[in-house]
Amino acid sequence: MSQTDETLADALARHEIELPPDRIAALQQYCELLWEWNSKLNLTRHTDYEKFVARDLVDSLAFSEALGESERVLDVGTGGGVPGIVLAIVRPDLAVSLCDSVGKKARAVADMVGQLQLEVPVYPENIQQVLAAWRGDTLLFRAVARMRKILTWVKPHWGSFDRLLLVKGPAWVDERGEARHHGLLKNLELRKLKSYPLPDTDSESVLLQIKRRG
Repeated sequence: MSQTDETLADALARHEIELPPDRIAALQQYCELLWEWNSKLNLTRHTDYEKFVARDLVDSLAFSEALGESERVLDVGTGGGVPGIVLAIVRPDLAVSLCDSVGKKARAVADMVGQLQLEVPVYPENIQQVLAAWRGDTLLFRAVARMRKILTWVKPHWGSFDRLLLVKGPAWVDERGEARHHGLLKNLELRKLKSYPLPDTDSESVLLQIKRRG
């Protein structure tokens, strides 16, 4: 089977990921919309089902495992909609919102959300502006910025949410050291919730949780 003949179901089976048929169909529609938009606007480098499953879906499912029933989550710097749109499809119990400070990306994601008929607000604003009004449980960060920058952004807004979940690569330990050096982890608790292989490399991804002590 050539790469172009492969279906999403083929890639899911290879990674031993089982999902209900209706969610597979919705994810396939999302991929088609994302890749169509990607031809006009650089939203993703993962433009086949194998890369989508191995990177985007695996990361999104790592977030999903850490989220409780009906949590209110905000995908910060959503880009092409990962993990937010993926979570809204595979976890319809979640109240998902998306934000991206790049207006063109936010408009593209809003169009995809509309065509997928998802009830997902999209904010074309930076995280500081969104947190002036948004209230929820968990902020999600994937491939957005270094930990130091993220903690600087959210520092004045801890009353708006309970915790951060971040997917990071092997450099997370250095990022933690940098954040500590700048006093940004003071009164915060950082835990590694999960680690898993980064496909086609000798490295691993980690899911981190940061919340206030006590």
